[in-house]
Amino acid sequence: MAHTRPPQTPRDPRPPTPRAAQAAGFMLGGEPLALDLADTLVTVTDPPTDLLADATQVRRFWELQAARLPAGAARPSPAATRTLRDAIRAVLDAHLEHQRPPPTALAEINAAASTATTSPRLTFVGGEFCQAEDWHTTDAASVAVAAAARSAIEVLTSDDATRLRRCANPMCSMLFVADTPSRQWCTPNICGNRARVARHYRRSRTRAESSTP
Repeated sequence: MAHTRPPQTPRDPRPPTPRAAQAAGFMLGGEPLALDLADTLVTVTDPPTDLLADATQVRRFWELQAARLPAGAARPSPAATRTLRDAIRAVLDAHLEHQRPPPTALAEINAAASTATTSPRLTFVGGEFCQAEDWHTTDAASVAVAAAARSAIEVLTSDDATRLRRCANPMCSMLFVADTPSRQWCTPNICGNRARVARHYRRSRTRAESSTP
């Protein structure tokens, strides 16, 4: 059944904070929607660890992202969420490894992006004209999927693509868009802290060994 009122531009486009994401059971948050979704697959384990392995975690993920989804967007199914997540992860990894992306992954992202169309809407707020966006679809759940797919397209076709990084911790696979040239770690309180502890341990051990007669 078609919506009488299409989902609107997000009320609050700010992403969830890393702390909020970690409290919900995810390792990283606050990145573009596509990266937050891709980071629910931990690829450094064998087999990869799926942080969306059950419906409860899928629900928590979309609840965490709700503020930056168009108002009225419904939660996608676990299967649709994981299928798009796997495709986005494959394309982002291929980009970082300077390889051609899998055609099936590209097709999945493009198909998801096409499930909801948008149109501009002129508004007048605070004495100024503003442009908002309406999403049009017969399935409210497809809006979240389309938003995540379009986020992937935006990341890979903008300056964000040159700032896309994988965490420098070899035991971590989290992806992020570096906000500064020096950023190496996904989060300062996890991998960044571990790196500092490791450096301190190495320095302390070196000093101890050098002072041993």
